Amino acid sequence: MTLLIGALTLGLILALLAFGVYVSFRIFNMPDITAEGSVTLGASVAAALIVDGHGAALSTAVGMLAGMAAGTVTGLLATKCNINKLLSGILVMTALYSINLHVMGKSNVPLLNEVTLATKAEGLGTALAGSSKDLNVFGWAVGVRDASMLIAVLVFISVLCAILYVFFRTNLGTAIRATGDNPQMIRALGVSVDFILILGLALSNGLIALSGALLAQYQGFADVQMGIGMVVWGLASVIIGEALVGTASLGLLISGAVIGSVLFRLLVAIALRWGLNPNDLKLITALFVFVALVGPQLLRRLKRRKVVTLPTA
Repeated sequence: MTLLIGALTLGLILALLAFGVYVSFRIFNMPDITAEGSVTLGASVAAALIVDGHGAALSTAVGMLAGMAAGTVTGLLATKCNINKLLSGILVMTALYSINLHVMGKSNVPLLNEVTLATKAEGLGTALAGSSKDLNVFGWAVGVRDASMLIAVLVFISVLCAILYVFFRTNLGTAIRATGDNPQMIRALGVSVDFILILGLALSNGLIALSGALLAQYQGFADVQMGIGMVVWGLASVIIGEALVGTASLGLLISGAVIGSVLFRLLVAIALRWGLNPNDLKLITALFVFVALVGPQLLRRLKRRKVVTLPTA
């Protein structure tokens, strides 16, 4: 049960990563590699501020703003400097590695003895439960910290999903979505495509950095290597979510990112439970993404062949 709750919590936290990847990869059709640096940037800024004695909520917000700044730089390189979009993300990601080391002062910052959002959620859960003893959930012993963090993250993600849904239905949010679909039309309407792209990348990397800040507080440390492979993780979550719930509406797209992230994390947890070597985790992640990318295409081809081979009356 602890493994299941931990996987659900991590999946919900990484849903923020899926949101960010959705904005860059799906809306703008841009492979923004900045995400791998933004995850660590959000974690390192939040961790450094918390260790320095600042509040956990403020530190998390500043970590998100740092990610937005990184996304803005990527957007400026791509639009104002006319650098290839993929190369712009790679340049910023490479620079962020050194920046993250300077922010933390070392490669790893522990948070186990600090007051974080995770410890605050645990304290609130203990107060509501009236005890720090394990809870009995359908016959399973569940730690108060695990249950408190899961509920807190679930509430936070639910509120954020509602905010994103409302935002993307506003004039600005609609302009962002339309820019990805038809930039020529948006330009003809007098909207600056460059500004929308920069704004979208700032939003994308801000959400990704927020995910990193929460992930560091939940795991109890920030590490300079924690962003490696996160782009693939986010992309897999988006693809799995789209395959499960479809893309018929904005609400389905947002909820699909959450569902895909949680399901993908559960698949990884099950693989580890069955004895998967942790050294093979990235390989298994790549295989999951490959199956998620190729699977829907194979299913469509099979359906078409069945339709073609059906006897005519």
